[in-house]
Amino acid sequence: MRIPLDWLGEYAELGDDVTGASVAASLVRVGLEEEGLHGGEVTGPLVVGTVLTMEPEPQKNGKTINWCTVDVGDANGTGEPQGIVCGAHNFAVGDQVVVVLPGAELPGGFAISARKTYGHVSAGMICAADELGLPDDGSGGIIRLADRLPGADLKPGQDAIPLLGLDRETVEINVTPDRGYCFAIRGVAREYTLSEGNAFTDPAAELAAAAPAGNADGHPVQVRDDAPLRGVVGCDRFVARIVRGVDVSAPTPAWMATRLTEAGMRPISLPVDVTNYVMLGLGQPLHAYDLATIDGPIVVRRARAGEKLKTLDGTERSLFPEDLLITDGGERGLGIAGVMGGFDSEVSDSTTDFLIEGAHFDPITVARSARRHKLPSEASKRFERGVDPQLAPAAVELVVRLLVEFGGGTVDAGVTDLDNVSAPEEIAFEPQLASRLIGMPYTDEQVAQVLRDVGCEVDDAAQVWRVTPPSWRPDLHTGPDLVEEVARVVGYDQIPSVLPTPPGGRGLTHGQHVRRVVANLLAARGFSEIWSAPFTSDERHAALGYPVEAARARTVRIANPLSEEQPLMRISLLSTMVDALKRNVARGFKDVALFEQGLVVALDGPQQPAPSSPVGVLPDPELLDRIRAAVPPQPRHLAVLMSGEATHGGWWGSGRPADWSDAVAAVRGVAEALAVPLQVAASDATPYHPGRCAEFTLADGTLVGHAGELHPKVVQKVGIPPRTVGAEIDLDVLIAASDRAVPSTPISTMPAATSDVALVVDREVVAASVEAALREGAGPMLESIQLFDSYQGDQAGDGKKSLAYRMVFRAADRTLKTEEVNKARDAAVASAGAATGATQRA
Repeated sequence: MRIPLDWLGEYAELGDDVTGASVAASLVRVGLEEEGLHGGEVTGPLVVGTVLTMEPEPQKNGKTINWCTVDVGDANGTGEPQGIVCGAHNFAVGDQVVVVLPGAELPGGFAISARKTYGHVSAGMICAADELGLPDDGSGGIIRLADRLPGADLKPGQDAIPLLGLDRETVEINVTPDRGYCFAIRGVAREYTLSEGNAFTDPAAELAAAAPAGNADGHPVQVRDDAPLRGVVGCDRFVARIVRGVDVSAPTPAWMATRLTEAGMRPISLPVDVTNYVMLGLGQPLHAYDLATIDGPIVVRRARAGEKLKTLDGTERSLFPEDLLITDGGERGLGIAGVMGGFDSEVSDSTTDFLIEGAHFDPITVARSARRHKLPSEASKRFERGVDPQLAPAAVELVVRLLVEFGGGTVDAGVTDLDNVSAPEEIAFEPQLASRLIGMPYTDEQVAQVLRDVGCEVDDAAQVWRVTPPSWRPDLHTGPDLVEEVARVVGYDQIPSVLPTPPGGRGLTHGQHVRRVVANLLAARGFSEIWSAPFTSDERHAALGYPVEAARARTVRIANPLSEEQPLMRISLLSTMVDALKRNVARGFKDVALFEQGLVVALDGPQQPAPSSPVGVLPDPELLDRIRAAVPPQPRHLAVLMSGEATHGGWWGSGRPADWSDAVAAVRGVAEALAVPLQVAASDATPYHPGRCAEFTLADGTLVGHAGELHPKVVQKVGIPPRTVGAEIDLDVLIAASDRAVPSTPISTMPAATSDVALVVDREVVAASVEAALREGAGPMLESIQLFDSYQGDQAGDGKKSLAYRMVFRAADRTLKTEEVNKARDAAVASAGAATGATQRA
């Protein structure tokens, strides 16, 4: 919302030295965030000039320019007439115009300098309104000051910036959804006076007092809301008055057009500008109908199935039964209530008689219609946040006055005022609640004064006060709402900052500690942590190779998805991480290593619907258990994705591309950091390459997850680089397995003995099986074992491979003898032979 300071000054007392920055600071103190300051965009010499000569010069391109001399007084430093080339023709010799001289700068950073054009040196410009950021005065060309400032005694060289209001400032604020009354100068002025303690003038009070009461001669209006939402009728106030004989071609007053422009709206025509001006000033959206197009009474009703309406933007819209319509005679639609008027009743150049509507509509009805039709408007923006239901008569009265004054219309005696507004509900309020919630002392007198200042009626005769909020504050419903008013008006800056003292014996849970350890470990290994939105689709399941029906049975469909293309909750982190990898590669990052810790859905059976609970009633324990039981299992997973080089190349040699072993190493590193032993075996799991996939299990056989190279068809379908590798494990399983005491191993001071062994096995035998058999047979003296060579070739034999292991033995209390080491090694080889058919290579 943009607030011109001179307009604000009509509602709130402003000091002589007030600036846009000081007003913004005052509004920030009461919770209205500053978005920006506007104004003062014209700098340098902008002066009044008198046209002395004007010589038309036709050009070869068919255009005629004027070579002018203009008296600018002493503003140019010489007192000599200024030579200027001008392409406009709506002025004459003797006219006073606005001249910008070299050295000035116009809005948009347009710097002015003397330059040669059309055979002359043009030392400046004779300005049109749009060049100065002003609304068009109707001339469509050069500003003639006699038209804009009639009767003013102006002298050549006089500063034109204050004359045109170009020195005025506008404050732009961000209005939060609960402060809809601040979408008007009236509401912002009220907040400013709360902050500064200045006098507030409410023009709506005088207008409401002067507005005539409804009578039987007004245009008939009926509300037939047969299907109210939440039991609330869609329209509880409808004011209508008729103005006849308005000259729609009459120009909008310059001061009004300027204010509309400063407030961010484009002047269009007198009737439209008047309704917009009143809306911006008071906060009441209004609509002007062409009376000649209305046949019968105005009827407010819900739309019918299959009904259509062509709105002012020229689009024919299919309506919904919840849409609230303004109709004539209950049949033809004149507009969607609170959102946009209809095309058929639009004001045209031939319109002379107007029906002015000022109504109050249900905020939720308006909000839903605006979103269903993707039709946000200035009116809907205000109605959905709450408009003062008592404001309509005053707003319509001001529109009528302005149309009569500037359009020459006459007002009908008939007035329609359909008023079914409910009185605001009283709030039971304990004044001590403010001190308890905010944590600083407030006196009862201070609390009462603040509530009265914001417009509440306060009955403080009893210990529990009865507080009635004002009609323009539909956001005040409870005691804490009133406490918030006290806190912000007295000043958020008055609330002391007190650090809470944490109770002893508390800290991170085991799961939180594990997640931090995992994140730090992977970050140290060069991975970047990401968050991906947990939404996916059947198409993504198919691209990853999952059976679509089986995948959909494990997940849940979102009732109101952010995107219809992603209506499902994910069952795998990889299904959403691939988008982040693809995006990074597309932006030039060829070597990418990502990880994410997040929740997935893991349904095992049909999804049970959750029971509902009445609002404002604490559910009983049985109902809470049923609600929790309906929530699908959501284990926390850890996943990694790698593409490009794992080791970068340089002068030291070539790099190494990431392969399946890097994904396996990442998972094993996490398990080692948590002191959880993992069993690794070859596997064939989706979405991995069947020959390059590892499966991780605990010692008891519990599945932890998989790692490996993604299937070539998968990387092709999802659009990521070939040979991308990844891993996904159930982090909750590791968290549970690591939540135990880990016995420490004493450090031996005895020397280690090393023995290498090479075993020949069938190619289908995995190295992990051989290693496990060697460990089992070697006995307790085996400290570590490492595969350091794998060979397949003629010397190993057809269909065979050679695996070479380095085995390290150590005793805690003595130096091992050669015979002991050889015996343990031979036992390990025998165990491997029995388990895998391994034979020792000669």
